[in-house]
Amino acid sequence: GPHGGWPIPLATDIAFALAVFAMVARNLPSSLRVFLLTLAIVDDLGAIALIAVLFSSGVQIAPLLWIAGLLVAGALVGQWKKIPAPFWVLGFGLVWYLTVLSGLSTSLTAVAFAAIVPVKDRRSDGQSPLQEAMHDLHPYVAYVILPLFAFAKAGVSFAGLSLEQALAPLVLGIAFGLFVGKQIGVFGAAALASAIGVGRRPTGATWLELYGVSLLCGVGFTMSLFIGILAFPGAIDSPEQVEVKIGVLGGSMLSAITGATVLAIAARRRKKLAELTPDTHTS
Repeated sequence: GPHGGWPIPLATDIAFALAVFAMVARNLPSSLRVFLLTLAIVDDLGAIALIAVLFSSGVQIAPLLWIAGLLVAGALVGQWKKIPAPFWVLGFGLVWYLTVLSGLSTSLTAVAFAAIVPVKDRRSDGQSPLQEAMHDLHPYVAYVILPLFAFAKAGVSFAGLSLEQALAPLVLGIAFGLFVGKQIGVFGAAALASAIGVGRRPTGATWLELYGVSLLCGVGFTMSLFIGILAFPGAIDSPEQVEVKIGVLGGSMLSAITGATVLAIAARRRKKLAELTPDTHTS
């Protein structure tokens, strides 16, 4: 039933959220981008953990023991000796294959493997193996894999779509979770942390700017679609998959448009204030 789709609004699409932020970020502090990026990463890690718990079945212990052994060995060797890039690629492929055999979601493979790749400078040019991998893979991920996934999985035909289906509980639940739930959760948590003294706003940012970023956290898109596929396995044009797509697209678009509007207003205010400040000092 629709209750099985509750994890779908949890994730944030880092690429699309940052793209929307970049459109209106000219006069905004860079700390907001760091806040959005950090929150989106933590968000997605939480979603991946849920995927492992909720959507993995028939877990096999033997492959997990091999995975643990390989990860520990890789972490230890990586700390003492520089490992050539091909060995990291080979190791990743092996861990991915063992993850398939274990019955766990392979989305965990990248997270587990990234945790052991050295982040300290190990090369003459100052780049660590992790930085090198991120630099080399980013163009393929950003300009090939993500667009292909979006076009393949986000396509939905509105032909014959009834009002009843468009307002189905699954559609409304996902859209409401992305657009309303995410902004309440993110902004509310930030305000509470600031009020009780365990956190503060991003450096130089106003509450309105932080609220705009909180709205952008509701841009789930590819990550939410991915979780929707796992939550409701079946044909791509099944009623559940159509409702998932409508809910994700609707909630993500509302979040993106409203967040961009709020941030544009905040940026305009900041620009006007900057223009008035010199006059105040000279008068």
